[in-house]
Amino acid sequence: MAIELVKENIEYEQLLGENTADTVVREEYIIPDTQPDVLKILMVDAKPSILNTEVMQDKVYLEGQVEFDVVYLGKTEDGTEICGVSYSAKFSNYVEIEGAAHKMISDTDYYVEHIDCNAVNERKIAVEGIIKLKSEVYSKNELEIVKDITGLGDVQFLRNPTSIDKVAGNTSVDLVAKSHLQVPMENPQVGNILKYDVNIHKKQVKLLEGKISIEAFAEINVLYKGKDTADVFHLSDDVLLSQEVELEGVNSNMNVFGEFTVDATECNIKEDDLGENRNIDIEALVKANVKVQSKENVDVIQDAYSPDLNLKIEKKDYELNLVYGHATTENIVKENLEIKEENVVPTEVILAVGKVSITDKKLVEDKLSVEGIINISVIYKTNDEKNNLSSLNEDIPFNSTVDIPGAKIEMSSIAKGDLDSLEASIEANTIAIKAIVSVYGRVNYNSNKDFLINIVPLEGEKPKKKASVTIYTTQVGDTLWKIAKVYFTTVESIVNINGIENSDYVLPGQKLIIPGRAII
Repeated sequence: MAIELVKENIEYEQLLGENTADTVVREEYIIPDTQPDVLKILMVDAKPSILNTEVMQDKVYLEGQVEFDVVYLGKTEDGTEICGVSYSAKFSNYVEIEGAAHKMISDTDYYVEHIDCNAVNERKIAVEGIIKLKSEVYSKNELEIVKDITGLGDVQFLRNPTSIDKVAGNTSVDLVAKSHLQVPMENPQVGNILKYDVNIHKKQVKLLEGKISIEAFAEINVLYKGKDTADVFHLSDDVLLSQEVELEGVNSNMNVFGEFTVDATECNIKEDDLGENRNIDIEALVKANVKVQSKENVDVIQDAYSPDLNLKIEKKDYELNLVYGHATTENIVKENLEIKEENVVPTEVILAVGKVSITDKKLVEDKLSVEGIINISVIYKTNDEKNNLSSLNEDIPFNSTVDIPGAKIEMSSIAKGDLDSLEASIEANTIAIKAIVSVYGRVNYNSNKDFLINIVPLEGEKPKKKASVTIYTTQVGDTLWKIAKVYFTTVESIVNINGIENSDYVLPGQKLIIPGRAII
């Protein structure tokens, strides 16, 4: 009977490494002729995006674009007026990751670490900031393991269950957020849009039988100036995004990881039935990239031998990066921001926006400890008649702990933060901030495993004859498998002749009778 190796190919992704790079953006922009002169910068909001990613030798090349929304107080003949302008800038940089190579997979995260906008003169502004780029590189591998062997007669196999994170599926889903905002009749109609943004929060990706359920909310904020007035107004909406996608073979026992990005936005002012500009339509394309992994317990052959044949055993060592655990925790962050201008009393918060960035993380026993900041920008009204609009920009630090029982210091980790909600109010002449931050943590560990990849019978002498009976004294580290392999017998024979109850446990110093082999 011919030898037949029953093999299985398992596709898996190996986390090769992660690193960050700081990208400095410095640009100067001219205020359009249609806009008033700059009197005071109120807010700058930077929204970076990655346009192209290429994994190269030992690095990841990233090309991106950052859009700047600048809100400023303009000087007019009649006094002051709040204005908004938008600009964009390109950037590129490398993230060094040793061992990275072409065609590997890269997950990229990015956030604005610092941004400033200053008036160079009344017609020119300067924007300067740092964009933190972070890349994780994964190698896509195939593991070929021998699950069974037929046609070799009396061959002893050592089988061990092995855990492998198998790629069960990847998919990209387009979600469309549509919002129809209506200006109340007690407010002036829309003169022009000063700023709008879309923030994805309360994200959930769940696995069902053969399906992926995706849910998130798109929070939409619009700041506009009223027609024929200097007053500004804020409108907001929270749009539910929900979709189920079929993905064959997935189930609720698997691990699922989702990343959301806003790929494109569009904002249009429309007239109502009376011909007034009281409707604002916003549409955003949100992309959800979903990865599913299954923790497969594979019963593989770790070793083999034959009491009657000489065999050549081929093994290969694999280093596997496995998911140990992941979890999400919510944190309430509160802070009272002091007004910096003297003799100025805040009277109304018009707009408050924020962004979360993770600044540090470290593993301790059973936990992932995370540090981060919320960058808060607030525009508010004051009691100053000449300068009734002001703003502040502050970084609020926070700490979070993600419980992952069994996590160890030597393992690796990934942490991401999202701003789920933000409230701003006036409290004792300060701006009181209350934010809910969700922090996601994932812990991985490396495991080196030997897999049998081939077995070949050798021609020539058969295993040499042993004495009819051998008395063997067990040593530290011995197993019945090791002893049986050395003496070309079987574990079953040793167990039977010695009356052993537990074949998985051998005491050092124990004397065992090893049955001999017949002369061939």
